[in-house]
Amino acid sequence: MLALGNSSAHPEYFILLGIPGLKNSQFWIAFPLCAMYVVAIIGNTTVLHIVRIDHTLHEPMYLFLAMLAITDLVLSSSTQPKMLAILWFHAHETEYHACLIQVFFIHAFSSVESGVLMAMALDRYVAICFPLRHSSVLTPAVVGKLGAAVMMRALLLVSPFCIMVSRMPFCPNQIIPQPYCEHMAVLKLVCADTRVNRAYGLFVAFSVVGFDMSVISVSYVMILRTVLGLPSGQAQLKAFGTCASHICVILAFYIPALFTFLTHRFGHHVPGAVHIMFANLYLLVPPMVNPIIYGVRTKPIKDRVIQGCCGKDP
Repeated sequence: MLALGNSSAHPEYFILLGIPGLKNSQFWIAFPLCAMYVVAIIGNTTVLHIVRIDHTLHEPMYLFLAMLAITDLVLSSSTQPKMLAILWFHAHETEYHACLIQVFFIHAFSSVESGVLMAMALDRYVAICFPLRHSSVLTPAVVGKLGAAVMMRALLLVSPFCIMVSRMPFCPNQIIPQPYCEHMAVLKLVCADTRVNRAYGLFVAFSVVGFDMSVISVSYVMILRTVLGLPSGQAQLKAFGTCASHICVILAFYIPALFTFLTHRFGHHVPGAVHIMFANLYLLVPPMVNPIIYGVRTKPIKDRVIQGCCGKDP
């Protein structure tokens, strides 16, 4: 029902369909999604706890890793509880303002995650190319300012999404054919010219990803030049090893993100169920695999986990 009974008012709620085309399988699909969400919560909480209690890990790499863990917790928790409620308990209705809040959290913290990955690339660049100056360049204060800048960028760029949409009239159709609210999905329900909104969305997406990927690419080109100039093969392998985890995390985030973004706007022939499943994986796989990747490949974190599980020193 529309709040004032016409298209000039916003609806009281939206209907989230879940995963169209897989209606009979949604109940069972929810089980692996729930397992992935539990792994994401436990993994990222563990990383945060280890970095907090171990003062030897209060270094740029681990502080950025803690920022990444917080971002992953927010990003996954902004969608998964409601998604599971839809798939298991058919709780399809979502209140209008709750939907806009979800839009904000999804896009803002996706931007934050991209920014943190960029900051981690800068950290690797300084650590490998200027090892003697690493601690003096990336002080805790500088790390904090980088984190604040990434968060401020997300707030300034994503807030207009919600502000512009909230001021537009909606059509009687209240159905969103996916399990969460996303900017483009909500925009399709607007009964007005949305070209400005769409153009702004493209601008934000390309500016954030373009800038962050440019910084990441330049950082790794410089790292590669420095590593290949090392005299020892063992030193080269060690340097590449410190970057391997970060590269895996970058791929896990950007590949499904770019697929989701492009299919939402240009992939009209991609089946809806395929697009929605990739969109779910984009919001769930990085938060799940990030702590696993760093837990396996980062010795201090792995040793702390083993110590906690076995009750003995690593």
